[in-house]
Amino acid sequence: MNLSYRIGWTVFRAFYATYFRWRVFGAENVPATGGVILASNHASFLDPPLVGAGLKRDINYLARESLFRFPGIGALLRSWNAVPVDRDGGGAKGLKKILDRLFAGGAIILFPEGTRTRDGNFLPARSGVGLTVIKSTVPVVPVRVFGTFAAYGRHIKFPRPRRVILKYGRPLHFETLRAEAKVCDKPRLKEIYQQVADEIMAAIAKLEPRED
Repeated sequence: MNLSYRIGWTVFRAFYATYFRWRVFGAENVPATGGVILASNHASFLDPPLVGAGLKRDINYLARESLFRFPGIGALLRSWNAVPVDRDGGGAKGLKKILDRLFAGGAIILFPEGTRTRDGNFLPARSGVGLTVIKSTVPVVPVRVFGTFAAYGRHIKFPRPRRVILKYGRPLHFETLRAEAKVCDKPRLKEIYQQVADEIMAAIAKLEPRED
């Protein structure tokens, strides 16, 4: 961690520990080094820093490209390993930036649902996360956050002091589907992207707010 990241990481950990009385399970399931995708459900603006704060290694985050136009904000985001992407977080340019971080041995957080839930329930997984997984060579760690919707969902203007829980699952590997994706036709390739996304979302849903 660089100095800026470590300061932010320390502040967020203290914030989650005191204001939200957080509990973290399964952090040992995340590889300490090397490329890895952290795939989490998304209920609140609290989620990205929460997933990162639960680990003792730095991770990469997605941030809207437009935010980097402001010198001070842009510099801070870069120091926090933010990856500039377009509004939807997709496109060839954004995918290349994500893959570059993964191939360089970085960890990156992705949200298969694509956006925050409006009612606290899971949204269907989008195929984009499946594309990223297939194009990469890294494991995927499913992550589930509990309590962040009640603490600071779309319907809440100021964070409430509700307990939040963070659970990292066991890594998922997609070597078989990656191999098939190299030789299959385009219709099947699209099916593979969605299949991977659905399998990741199912793994997230199976995580429980306690130790295994």
